[in-house]
Amino acid sequence: MLYSTVPAHEKRAAFRAALDSGELQRMPGAFNPLSARLIEEKGFEGVYISGAVIAADLGFPDIGLTTLTEVAARGGQISRMTNLPTLIDADTGFGEPMNVARTVQTLEDAGVSGLHIEDQVNPKRCGHLDGKAVVDADTAVKRIRAAVDARRDPNLLIMARTDIRANDGLGAAIDRAKQLVDAGADAIFPEAMADLSEFEAVRKAVDVPILANMTEFGKSELFSNQQLADVGINLVIYPVSLLRIAMGAAERGLDALVAEGSLKSEVTGMQTRARLYELLDYPSYNSFDTSVFNFDVPTAR
Repeated sequence: MLYSTVPAHEKRAAFRAALDSGELQRMPGAFNPLSARLIEEKGFEGVYISGAVIAADLGFPDIGLTTLTEVAARGGQISRMTNLPTLIDADTGFGEPMNVARTVQTLEDAGVSGLHIEDQVNPKRCGHLDGKAVVDADTAVKRIRAAVDARRDPNLLIMARTDIRANDGLGAAIDRAKQLVDAGADAIFPEAMADLSEFEAVRKAVDVPILANMTEFGKSELFSNQQLADVGINLVIYPVSLLRIAMGAAERGLDALVAEGSLKSEVTGMQTRARLYELLDYPSYNSFDTSVFNFDVPTAR
């Protein structure tokens, strides 16, 4: 009932241990707190909070229009609703190194277990689009150093994302990853790798956990969990998948309503009221009400 029973610092410690376990950590992207609860119930190891999803939920493209306040608010709403660790997309850190430091502490207060900061020019754009621009190595390193210095809980995972592969090739991505690890990054997110051999090359180049982004309609093939584990990937995210599935279903339902005048044909594909109440843990709330409101209303005089 209500919020997670696991404190944020315990989730962070568990996340660190899981990344060290050698087991692939699967983190589907939650588009709201309820979907985070579903991810936990289905047995996944963590919950991802995508900047692209937050932007889309607000009706914006993923081009750096969201604010730290908006991202932190959604990160807190999702993190407090699941016992799983949450990893959040912090874009470019929302500004210069001092802004990056504030971003880290704000998201830490929101209860996330980790965050990633990228090396794109601010404002950024979706990592799987053409025409991205990245900052120089010095600027990228300063962002990560600021992030590492700002955290108060040493178990808060600071992940560095690099988008340089699309512009300058795999060799540049490996060099940038090494620089970011030297700056203090706890993990590396190499964006838009072309194939498994590129993931494997990054894996061999640095001695920190590596994330694979399995986003649909992107630059990377949708590799299986086993394929990723076989080349040493530690963490896989499916950032926009649940939102795409939900919006696809919503669009089909609205089309049916326009074409048929009712939603009778769509009911069999809907989540039932009983299943929704089960996911919300409705019985616990009823039990709580009973224990509190246990008096009889006197008869009016």
